[in-house]
Amino acid sequence: MKSLPFIDLKAPYLELKDEIDEAVQRVLHSGWYILGPEVEAFEAEFAAYCGVPHAIGVGNGLDALQLALLAMDVGPGDEVIVPSNTYIATWLAVSHCGATPVAVEPDPLTHNIDAARIEVAITGKTKVILPVHLYGQPADMDAILAVAKRHGLRVLEDAAQAQGARYRGTRIGGHGDAVAWSFYPGKNLGALGDAGAVTTTDPALDTRLRMLRNYGSRTKYINEVHGYNSRLDPLQAAVLRVKLKHLDTWNARRLQLADAYRAGLAGSPVAVPGVLPLAQPVWHQFVIQSDRRDALQNALKGKGIETLIHYPLPPHKQQCYADMHLAPDNFPIASGLADRVLSLPIGPHMSSGDVEVVVSAIQDITPNL
Repeated sequence: MKSLPFIDLKAPYLELKDEIDEAVQRVLHSGWYILGPEVEAFEAEFAAYCGVPHAIGVGNGLDALQLALLAMDVGPGDEVIVPSNTYIATWLAVSHCGATPVAVEPDPLTHNIDAARIEVAITGKTKVILPVHLYGQPADMDAILAVAKRHGLRVLEDAAQAQGARYRGTRIGGHGDAVAWSFYPGKNLGALGDAGAVTTTDPALDTRLRMLRNYGSRTKYINEVHGYNSRLDPLQAAVLRVKLKHLDTWNARRLQLADAYRAGLAGSPVAVPGVLPLAQPVWHQFVIQSDRRDALQNALKGKGIETLIHYPLPPHKQQCYADMHLAPDNFPIASGLADRVLSLPIGPHMSSGDVEVVVSAIQDITPNL
């Protein structure tokens, strides 16, 4: 029986081996191993790809979120609107600034933050709205930006899973005040280790972020603010430059596979993800829902098909947020999704035949659950 892994991290390297090896050798021979020309080149290329003037390379996605919040002067006593249904990094970035995450429930159709629920969560302490483009599906930015404008709030987008996604035909990267990116190896645009970036149209945020990532310094040994050490590595920048040229092709392949999943699972007992009319997802994950999720996952495992759960425990139920005294039933939609969601294998190096195997297995399994 052929096994089907959830993700193949080696495949992108093998496809682009010659280009990546050449890029790595270029950095090794340059003698420039912190920031420098390779990072600057990636920043310029990624900013152009996103259609914005500024991209700031940082150490990872969590740092991208935290440094962007700090650049927006978020600190103790402030509140930041976050989704109740997200990876915990979204909340941790707020907490690391000394601020309080205020959770808002998701739209059950897209699993993204429900823009209609944001306004009632805003208080006099709210400083930023932080939507997540979860699974590569853009959040409802028109509605979110309208709420932010009414209340004089800034918007920081968490696009860790959405490299190349579009909203109203425009790539994610500059709809809000800033956008935080992760290039964790499993992302649509993944490095060979931790890496991240922030994009923005705001030159003041650009300047402040460049200081914050580099010990608070623009000029060596001159430290203007209490900064951090979170700089995109030139080796990772070189790899990302290679992969960026292939991102649209890989995303198009993901779209084909997602369409095949949606067609193959139509009318089945599992629920497939919905898509906003104005959104063009890039399908970082293809997440179905099932009332018998655990049994389905175990049965698929028995057929050699690996799946994952994104995410089994919402942030408000995590031990690290016990001090917020959030009741387990505070966020029933997020909790319900955590009990039902199952991520199927998807990636640009899967074949249509692989999708057919998964769909056939689900069709065989579900009548007997």
